[in-house]
Formats: sequence, structure tokens, C-alpha cells
Amino acid sequence: MTNIPLRQIRAVIAVCEEGSFTRAAERENATQSGISQHVAAIERTLGVQLFERSTGSVKPTPAGLRYYKRCVEAVGTLEHAAEEARSLAGEMTGDLRIGLMPTFTRAVLAPVLDDFVPRCPEVRLHIVEGYSGALTDMVLDGELDFAVVPAFEGTIGLKSRLLVRDREMMISGPRAGFKPLAAVRLSECAPLKIVVPGPDNIRRRNLDTYFQSHGVEVAAMLEMDAMIATLEFVARSDWVTILPSVISINDIGKAELIVNPITEPELHAEFVVIQPTRRTLSTQARMFLERFEREVAQIHERWELAIAGTKKAKLRA
Repeated sequence: MTNIPLRQIRAVIAVCEEGSFTRAAERENATQSGISQHVAAIERTLGVQLFERSTGSVKPTPAGLRYYKRCVEAVGTLEHAAEEARSLAGEMTGDLRIGLMPTFTRAVLAPVLDDFVPRCPEVRLHIVEGYSGALTDMVLDGELDFAVVPAFEGTIGLKSRLLVRDREMMISGPRAGFKPLAAVRLSECAPLKIVVPGPDNIRRRNLDTYFQSHGVEVAAMLEMDAMIATLEFVARSDWVTILPSVISINDIGKAELIVNPITEPELHAEFVVIQPTRRTLSTQARMFLERFEREVAQIHERWELAIAGTKKAKLRA
């Protein structure tokens, strides 16, 4: 059995994820030559080339990519063992750094914090609100323990799992003339004046596809990656926007914003939890996510009751 030092294994992981010996060295607080030597030592030990080196870039070979995946699994197992030991010792301290989109900070976050903070008073919470691109970069750079973002294609250095599949809603102000909670078929609406995310936003691509596939007419489109401003603008105008249901649960029964479920067909958005491949989630991170998922499930239950109540009222009328 060949014993390969952990520092050499971490060097391979860093180079594979960073695509550069220089950036890998910065991440590992090492020198570039040191990282190169660690990788070369493993290649000699295994008798196989792990990376294709060229000017300005480093790419894993098929053997290197497979070795990287096994190394990540091994390092993750070690970190998980350490986390289990700390958990059994009753430790619930340290920093927890979380990235959330405005989709979740508006209605989901507060009740989760109301429960989590008293249970984990020694945990130092750092919550960053941002959009998917920025949050993904922060997770890759190790600045966040995890983030919740729209589902996307896999990236080296990240692992993800589905958190929630959420129904999209049309949101408007009173001037737009829609009846609260009434299901709307967008293709049957007058050409919409609609606020949408910018072209780099994953949800924007889904919206564009839906509009084109289902004959939704758009009279005017305004790109805005600013959630509060979007909601305030549609509240005082005849423009509309489309957002996941979790963000608008507290608008039920209020006059400022009108929420309408989209139907025939429904439109959904999927959100995933992403974290660095090389790390395991701490006990406090898992606790936070469990409470977070329960809150989202409760919001969905409230939506089902509200929509069902509207249907019953329509039938009685």
C-alpha cells in the first residue's frame, strides 16, 4: 500500500479546482514550486500523469480527474469524522457563513433565524445576500460554507443537492388589474410589461424559454437585478414580474402586491444547496439547513391552502 501525504493530496485537489498552480498555491498558503513538487511526487508514485500543463492553464487528464474525485471523497470522509467527533463532544461554536438569494431572505430567513439563533447562541452567523453568480464564486473561493442558488450544470470544486422545487408566481400592483390569487394563463393575458432578471441570471433563461414555448406576448421588458426595487416598482405601476412563491407568501391578503399562480402550464424553479467539494457541512450548517427546509415546506403548505380556498370561493360564486 502506497502512503501519500495528505498535503500532496490537497495540492492535487487545489490544482484541479483552481486550474492553476499559482492560484492553488495561494489557496493552500504555499509556494507555486511547492505545489508543483507535491503534484509531481504523486505522479511519480502513481506512475501516471495527472495534469496536462500548458501556458496559462492546467487541466486534469482523465486519470487526474478520477483521482481528484477519489481524493475529494477521502478528504471529505476525514472531515466528516472530525465533525462527528466535535458533535459528540457537544461543541456548537465557530463561524457559519451562508449565502442566500433575495428569493429566500424576504420571507424564509427571519423565522429560521428566530428558531436557530437561540438554539445555537455560540455560533457566529455571517449571512450574505446576493445573486447566484456572486454566491457561487464565493463558495468556490471558500468564503461561504454553503449557498442556495438556482439549479445549474455542475462545476469542478462544487457539490450540490436539490433543496426545493418552487412554483413561480406573477406579481403585480393594483394598477395591473389582476384579481388576487386567481390562476392566470400568461398566453391569454394582454401583452405584458414585465420586469425580469438580467441575462446572466439562470432564472432569466427559464423565463425566456417559457415565454417562447407557450406564446406569451411581451409588450415591454425591463431588466433589473434588484429585488426590493422590483417589488416597489410593480407595486406602484402596471408592470408585472415573475418570482418564486416563497418570496411572496407574506403578500397574501395585502393590497400592495397582487400574487397570481401561473397555470397551463405551471412554471417552476429549482434551487440547490452548493458547497465546496472538499468540505463537509458542519453540524450547525446541517441544523440551519434542516430548519430552512422545514420553513420552505410550511410556506408551500400555506400556499396550497390559499390557492385551494380561492378555488372553492370561485365555485361557490
